[in-house]
Amino acid sequence: MPGAIYAEGLVKTFGDVRALDGVDLDVPEGTVLGLLGPNGAGKTTTVRCLTTLLRPDSGKAVVAGIDVLKQPDAVRRSIGLSGQFAAVDEYLTGRENLQMVGQLYQMRAKAARARADELLEQFNLADAADRPAKTYSGGMRRRLDLAAALVVSPPVMFMDEPTTGLDPRNRQQLWDVIKQLVSGGTTLLLTTQYLEEADHLAHDIAVVDHGRVIAKGTSDQLKARTGGERVEVVVHDRENIAAAAELLDKYSLHGAGKGDTTVEDHMRKITTPVTGGAKLLAEIIRDLDARGIEIDDIGLRRPTLDDVFLSLTGHVAEAKDEGNGEQAAKGTRGHRHTKEAAK
Repeated sequence: MPGAIYAEGLVKTFGDVRALDGVDLDVPEGTVLGLLGPNGAGKTTTVRCLTTLLRPDSGKAVVAGIDVLKQPDAVRRSIGLSGQFAAVDEYLTGRENLQMVGQLYQMRAKAARARADELLEQFNLADAADRPAKTYSGGMRRRLDLAAALVVSPPVMFMDEPTTGLDPRNRQQLWDVIKQLVSGGTTLLLTTQYLEEADHLAHDIAVVDHGRVIAKGTSDQLKARTGGERVEVVVHDRENIAAAAELLDKYSLHGAGKGDTTVEDHMRKITTPVTGGAKLLAEIIRDLDARGIEIDDIGLRRPTLDDVFLSLTGHVAEAKDEGNGEQAAKGTRGHRHTKEAAK
């Protein structure tokens, strides 16, 4: 049975550019899918197709059990969307912006005011609640935009790079809000350039490149594809590099003499792939000490999602303006689901 967000064979072209080239997704209810990929990979175009802001050229999409192509109005009433750029009315105050969203969803005026006050407090905007949004900083506008997407708690949420422009404290606050949403049963599709964010929040991750999903799995599953754990040792004396490399090679994942151990002479660093975790690390430290090899540093390094990006796509995720066909859809940026739902 398809999940709360389901896509099969989504294709979208802009002129000669094939922004989506057969995207398949299946997000179980009450989970977070992290959609990762380099800029221009197709993440935002995917979100726009799933939220009815763009119509795919071909393929199937179902959100909250509703066919996106056949019943777009019903989809809009069942989702929340926070795009890449804050879409607030800068001439209204923060409180008025949130109350307006509530009224667009036909909330009673009293309920809309109460919900606005709750969100202003939650997003640390209470002190600025009665100031026009045009006086807000970029980070404050971002937080107000996110609060607006949550006025009515929708069963399915889409967040397209939601923490762009937020400082670490506010980013952590948003992460807490996302966790609360999901614990309450909300399904979330999250695109992000912050790999730590996907690692921290997503139950599953889909890596997109050139309009295709090139890998799926949990964070640990994707990291395992890059080669597992590595022990890194920095020796104190350069003359001990060879002896330390020989010792580490014994602990190599594929056995001594396989050439897995690498040496960076200028940094006095030796690296070898291993399996065994912290227990093995303690054993290596004892062995080095027994042989009188003094070290400046030793660590067990696990692959990061940066490593996953590099191994799967051949390049890192760079925070630059999106290229390819996604730029052609720039005119749809900033449209709010609330305004669509009110039509």
